[in-house]
Amino acid sequence: MMVDAASRDSILVIKLAALGDFVQAFAPFGAIRAWHPDAEITLLTTAPFAALAKASPWFDHVWSDGRPDWTDLPGVARLAMKLAMGRFKRVYDLQTSSRSSRYRLFVGLRAEWSGIAVGASHRDTDPSRNLLHTTERQRAQLAGAGIIRFPTPSLDWLTADLSDFGLPEKYALLLPGASQGRPAKRWPAARYGELATLLPMPAVICGVVSERELAHRIQRSCPTALDLTGQTDLIQLAAIAKQATLTVGNDSGPTHLAAAMGARTLCLFGSESDPALCAPRGTNVTIMASDRLADLSVRQVIDALAPEGGRYLWPP
Repeated sequence: MMVDAASRDSILVIKLAALGDFVQAFAPFGAIRAWHPDAEITLLTTAPFAALAKASPWFDHVWSDGRPDWTDLPGVARLAMKLAMGRFKRVYDLQTSSRSSRYRLFVGLRAEWSGIAVGASHRDTDPSRNLLHTTERQRAQLAGAGIIRFPTPSLDWLTADLSDFGLPEKYALLLPGASQGRPAKRWPAARYGELATLLPMPAVICGVVSERELAHRIQRSCPTALDLTGQTDLIQLAAIAKQATLTVGNDSGPTHLAAAMGARTLCLFGSESDPALCAPRGTNVTIMASDRLADLSVRQVIDALAPEGGRYLWPP
């Protein structure tokens, strides 16, 4: 049944950053769309995730100007005006930050609001919410707003032509990067290089341009490793991960994306982040945690790839 555009409910979803958090919001995005199949849904996000969101089946509109600096008064005014003019019936604030909560004033206090903002119609007041894994926390928030069905989201739209990358038929994807401001989240690149020499298949390295030096360090140990750092967008990265035989990466957005694609993924956690709160989920995901990633040996990582009966994640 066709729904007249003028009669469609207008809904806003807020998710500003970062990549790992954005990926873990795929299921909530899908649940919101499934619960409001005829609504006109707008996502408020930031530029790095706009293309990903536009390619998805969940949103009618994607606004990428969701985080102007508070000192950018014209930018803040433009956003405030846009949110006011949106005349949203309901808002799902999946960012749940002090910033996004302030946007309730821009949207208008009459709109239904799911989040943590004071005075919200569907306020998540669970005192233990910050002790929950992101998945459980977001599901509880949406349940409080009446969403009770959480279908597994299809990611078939995350596909790309990879013919220009020269990928081997079988390969291991290495994701050695992580937040530049948190170097303790990175397993040393030299260890990734040693691991690459021991894998029974070629290694492919992905990451952003600033992580190219990490790829070069890996190539010093394994010159045959294919360096694609800085050459892929997020949709291409997702397609590369889906096609990989296995993925090894740090606690980073790209590793979350690889895990979401169903790739066999080993995610390495140091002391700067808690896997109980934010680890990627999935039947093909293995989590390995160490207080100091620098102390984690290549042998330990290889053993983690064979958790049961010595059977490695890669084919013989």
